[in-house]
Amino acid sequence: AGKSSDRPSSSSSSSAPLAAASPTTAAAAAASSKKDPLLIRAARGEAVERTPVWMMRQAGRHMQIYRDLCKTHKTFRERSEIPEVAVEVSLQPWEAYGTDGCILFSDILTPLPGMGVEFDIDDKVGPVVEPMRTWESIEKMHLIDPSTAAPFVAQALRTLRDTVDDQTAVLGFVGCPYTLATYLVEGKTSKEYLEIKKMAFSEPKLLHAILKNLADSIGEYALFQIENGAQLIQIFDSWAGHLSPRDYDEFAAPYQKMILDKVKAKYPDVPTVVYIKHSGALVERMAGTGVDVVSLDWTVDMAEGRDRIEAGRKAAGLSGRGGVQGNLDPGGLFGSHDT
Repeated sequence: AGKSSDRPSSSSSSSAPLAAASPTTAAAAAASSKKDPLLIRAARGEAVERTPVWMMRQAGRHMQIYRDLCKTHKTFRERSEIPEVAVEVSLQPWEAYGTDGCILFSDILTPLPGMGVEFDIDDKVGPVVEPMRTWESIEKMHLIDPSTAAPFVAQALRTLRDTVDDQTAVLGFVGCPYTLATYLVEGKTSKEYLEIKKMAFSEPKLLHAILKNLADSIGEYALFQIENGAQLIQIFDSWAGHLSPRDYDEFAAPYQKMILDKVKAKYPDVPTVVYIKHSGALVERMAGTGVDVVSLDWTVDMAEGRDRIEAGRKAAGLSGRGGVQGNLDPGGLFGSHDT
């Protein structure tokens, strides 16, 4: 499972069916507001008529129409920060495949300049950021004003809501603090994440300060997306799968929860989904954050994963089984149609 960005990313491309959390009766489902798309109803845990399907890494290089567009709009930031272009790219796979969700074409790093952190995206290297490894370097960070920092996101979301049909959900997403911090501390994509782990082990207070700054702003950015049309928010903590369970509990989960709590406090009916790459060891912990739906990769049995999610929620004092999403090995796309 992945996001709508086409760059070398924190996730792989896979189809993303979503199973309803703790289904209610068919009568209750019938009573649900008909204006709510199938995907949203499923994510809320309502009984639904079928399993909604979308691909989280929905737009991008696999489509010839996108590759042609890249000849005119040559940089990723141009494609994602010009509202009309972002809308066009967001709609390409929805129009081609008829998926139940239409995902904003953007990137998890998009809000960083609004926090005082500039970045670029190299087509071969991926994101590039000036490393932040000292107390002095984080002094430039500040709380985001999303309406000033990312007006193009608001415009794109509003246009998408006006364009897709009533049964298609418009999906927004944000990066979680730990994953964003890996780019801030490492300076670019990494295989081993040694710099951020070094900071976690030697200067944990500094890392916590970075994470807190990020969580405050990302929470605001998630609200901003909802207020401009996003009907579901997916939170990506893609690189948190590199943490030990104990370090996940300290450096990732609390900051995921800060974002989720902020969303639920203001918009309790907006569903949330969490994705972490290689998260099989963290399923219960992910569920314990209070997220509505947990993305499972293909290394976790779906039935076992559902039981583990329910156990994680119960341990955290949460009711209900929780929802599941994903679970398809993208390698299957190279198989035969029968496969």
